[in-house]
Amino acid sequence: MNTHDAAGDPRRWLALSVLLAGAFLPPLDFFIVNVALPSIRAALHSSAAQLQFVISAYAATYAVFLITGGRLGDLYGRRRMFLLGIGGFTLASLLCGLAWSSEALLAGRMLQGMTAAALAPQVLASIRVMFPHSEQPRALGLYSATFGVAATLGALLGGSLVSSHLWGMGWQLIFLVNLPVGAVALIAGSMLLRESRAEHAMQLDLGGVALLSIALAFLVYPLVEGRDQGWPAWTYAMLACSFVMFAVFLRFEARVARHGGSPLIDVRLFGEGDFSLGILAALGIYLTSSFFLTYAVYLQSGLLRSALQAGLATVPFTVGYFCGSMLASRLINALGHRALPLACACQAFGFGMLIATVLNALPHTAFVPGLAIAGFGFGVAMPALIRAVISGVETRHAGLASGMVITALQISAALGVAMIGGVFYTVLRGQTGAKAYEHAFATGLSCNVVALVVVALLSMGMGRAKRSHAPARAVVTMD
Repeated sequence: MNTHDAAGDPRRWLALSVLLAGAFLPPLDFFIVNVALPSIRAALHSSAAQLQFVISAYAATYAVFLITGGRLGDLYGRRRMFLLGIGGFTLASLLCGLAWSSEALLAGRMLQGMTAAALAPQVLASIRVMFPHSEQPRALGLYSATFGVAATLGALLGGSLVSSHLWGMGWQLIFLVNLPVGAVALIAGSMLLRESRAEHAMQLDLGGVALLSIALAFLVYPLVEGRDQGWPAWTYAMLACSFVMFAVFLRFEARVARHGGSPLIDVRLFGEGDFSLGILAALGIYLTSSFFLTYAVYLQSGLLRSALQAGLATVPFTVGYFCGSMLASRLINALGHRALPLACACQAFGFGMLIATVLNALPHTAFVPGLAIAGFGFGVAMPALIRAVISGVETRHAGLASGMVITALQISAALGVAMIGGVFYTVLRGQTGAKAYEHAFATGLSCNVVALVVVALLSMGMGRAKRSHAPARAVVTMD
């Protein structure tokens, strides 16, 4: 299908509502699960490491399969992959909601990540072929707003559902709420969406997927599990093996590219513009995803707030994020390469206010504005990072570069929960009481601030060199 055909299709705006429902579910499940973690731990007798895996397993699986999901849509049809993705995500949510053990919940979360990776890339690709050029800005604006809405509703909805105890259930409802949304999207999508494929689709790189999966497993598992096990020798062996596997993965990808294949990660891009710095920034910036874990545990286990109160307490951050993401394009256009370091500085300043408030260096009234400032910086930083990175590569590589950066962000999310979440629980050391949780939360946030300062310094060197080609534009997703 081409955009000329789409211009005469009266169903495209109805079809957009279906696509946005699909785009809404993956980020919703990232934000909604955090307020339910203490309830999950109590109900399933989960360890702290298993709680970390609930988030990091989802992010890591999503990262590994994201680019492959996009290629599957190009090869076999975006409508087909969207419907398979939304159906699979709905079934995975059912498995999570019915989980009888921590292991079953983790299996469901990994399946959610895999199916979200099949679903999410089809949304943006379908918008680009469904709408004529004149209507795309409006459609893409609604698409971008979906992520801010998911972030804002996630905390509120999660807290409300866990506290409601409808039908005798609590945390299970945060997953089961996906069922009606997924079912409606599946039925409506089968009626409203038209099939489209890429004319010259890139082939799958299953070897790259396997090697990246092994490398990430060897890295994330010991980082999360090592603390509870007392850091035995096998954890160091796995960490060493992870670096070896990453090196093998990169050599394999380079070999695929040399032989004219379609690598999952095109290592040749690291020699273009600011791409290498951008990947390093991406790996640092989303370490702050650990904030959602530590904040939820601090509120509920340390301050003994209910899930609903914890959800409400997160709203200033998500509202700030929504506002930041809505204003990001204008700010980036006005500030240019300075947008990313300033956004990171803004988020670091907001987190600094939270640390000072928790440690009683600032009055408690500073907590809410601190949350809002940090959220605003977070909302601007993501699109600023993508824009800064892809402006330094050739236009024909913009889509691949964007996918690689978003993959790096998801890997960073998994590592953030593993490493900074590990710092939080190490400082806590099984202690109880508000003071112990305050100290652990402030320490975790301090790690976030350090990461943001490093990213700000890295990003100050990006975007200044003159380039002979025009900068590419891309729409940023926050899945």
